[in-house]
Amino acid sequence: MGKDYYQVLGVQKGANEDEVKKAYRKMALKYHPDKNKSPNAEEKFKEIAEAYEVLSDPQKREVYDKYGEEGLKGRPGAGGPEGGNFTYTFHGNPHDTFRMFFGDENPFSSFFSFSGCPTTGTKIFEFGGGHGNEMDVDDDPFASWGGMSSGRFPDPSGTCRRQDPPVIYDIQVSLEEILKGVTKKMKITRKVLNPDGRTTRNEDKVLSVDVRPGWKAGTKVTFPREGDQSVNNIPADVVFVIKDRPHPIFKRDGSDIKYKAKIGLREVS
Repeated sequence: MGKDYYQVLGVQKGANEDEVKKAYRKMALKYHPDKNKSPNAEEKFKEIAEAYEVLSDPQKREVYDKYGEEGLKGRPGAGGPEGGNFTYTFHGNPHDTFRMFFGDENPFSSFFSFSGCPTTGTKIFEFGGGHGNEMDVDDDPFASWGGMSSGRFPDPSGTCRRQDPPVIYDIQVSLEEILKGVTKKMKITRKVLNPDGRTTRNEDKVLSVDVRPGWKAGTKVTFPREGDQSVNNIPADVVFVIKDRPHPIFKRDGSDIKYKAKIGLREVS
């Protein structure tokens, strides 16, 4: 029997998008390994991320509701969508899911109170990804720590600084590279603050992306706060998305490599 993602997040099967987001937010903060030191916290944190990725995606959720985890992952004999072309496998890194949702790897590092960042009774918390959904700080298990939201961070100047939206780049990988794995050196140009703390200059930086064997197209690798620096905003996360480079002969379909051949009727007989 497959995993019950609804039970993992503690929501009903008919839960709407906001309920799923709120449940993930609560559970991810509760079981984040930096906060929760219980032996099973890391595994629970991973299960929560996987459940959220499935239930927050309409297509994945529809397949899961019909065929369960086995069908979702395209396992033999489990049923699944007609044609059998849909497969989903969790990428294995719950911290990537956490970063994309909250906009920061470790929300606990910035939990301090400053005069410009109210900590109670004010709606400063937003769900990750810039969806604009809000909840009262008083509903949050860590509100008493001082108020850090998805994309908003306390600042010693007494203001709440907002993080810029993620900057997304595609990485083209060949089938040969996906087979063995490869390290891609990606050069980005960003603005960095000068020593005066006010003006900026352009700077090139090389980020190393370790592409592991078998990674699926759409896998994301996040480098927190590597975007443009500015006086008022937190630098954006830089996100690289794996894309398949077209091959002249073969095509990747999930975990399968397919080859389309033209044959005549004489060859068939």
